[in-house]
Amino acid sequence: MSDTPDIPQKSKVELRAEKLIRRQKRNMRKAWAEGFLSGICAQLRPGDTVMDCGANMGVVTAQLAATGANVLAYEPDPFAFERLTARFADVPNVTLFNAAVAALPGTVRLMRAENFDANPEGASVKSTILEGGRQINGDSAIEVQALSFPDLLDEYGPVAFVKMDIEGAELDILETMLARDLFGQVRTLVAETHERKFRDLRPRFHALRTAVSERFSPTHVNLDWI
Repeated sequence: MSDTPDIPQKSKVELRAEKLIRRQKRNMRKAWAEGFLSGICAQLRPGDTVMDCGANMGVVTAQLAATGANVLAYEPDPFAFERLTARFADVPNVTLFNAAVAALPGTVRLMRAENFDANPEGASVKSTILEGGRQINGDSAIEVQALSFPDLLDEYGPVAFVKMDIEGAELDILETMLARDLFGQVRTLVAETHERKFRDLRPRFHALRTAVSERFSPTHVNLDWI
């Protein structure tokens, strides 16, 4: 007979309750993000420079462009970039880059979600240049250009606003920005971190969050974007 105590299994009711709690938290984060972006847009003016990193099909790009600011939109996935181009090719204050942003420049492998072929429009938001992502098909990788985000800051800074939703690649970039003290070149930066998607990197994400919260106010650098 084993001396190891039995671990009670969660009931269906408990599992459903946990799922509802997670959904509620996500909805609250989404509402915060939408409100925060509205506040940012109210402060942007023509001539300001803003960056949409991981622009996908341009939901945030459109809101930023409406302010008259100069929008630099970066999207590596060819499918999403085609849609982005169709939407903004004739918008004079939007500049589109069919490239990923990363800590270092070069050529990288862009991997897509397992369900990309079945639902490219919905799945393109999950495309990533970071190995080991959950529900990512490594065999689907295509080569894309990566631009150095620190180099972009040197070229275009100071930057009024950065939105960074790049499926895990934010980790290297933000660590580099901390190490090189680059956050002073950005008035406000929001990023979605993807520790749920990259289990092995969770300690690094935790350390990043701790360092950012100790050094910057959430109105300057906020890692709770969604």
